[in-house]
Amino acid sequence: MDALHPRLLVGRFAETFRFYAAVLPELTGARLVQGTEEGPYAHWDLAGEGVLMLLDRQAMAHVVGGPAEAADPGDTADPAPAPTPSDRTMLVSRVPDADAAYALCLRHGATPVAAPADRPEWGPTLRTAHVRDPEGNLVELQSYDG
Repeated sequence: MDALHPRLLVGRFAETFRFYAAVLPELTGARLVQGTEEGPYAHWDLAGEGVLMLLDRQAMAHVVGGPAEAADPGDTADPAPAPTPSDRTMLVSRVPDADAAYALCLRHGATPVAAPADRPEWGPTLRTAHVRDPEGNLVELQSYDG
């Protein structure tokens, strides 16, 4: 049973699914246990514990009986651009090498936010990098030297 796990409500399900399907096994060792890029749900586990879940934003809107928070940018029914995502959450992943993890994420569709850099003010041997996944969620990649 998962005590706590992140669930992302996404409007660009297929693209976001492909991103996490490509990077989670190498970054964390997590494996896909349910779902496909067709959605509306996907679930990755590590040693039987939930690591990440994706849920289509529209599917959740139907469950709770209200509109989705933001329109899918590809939806032609609403020509207004989707709002910029707010950073109410950030996924943090400890990785062996922040530089390699950053490059991996960029190869699979992430948007760069902050290139890998040493962060001694956060931890004596900490190195971090920040990207946004295809949905705009902020992701921190952190590694420790030594």
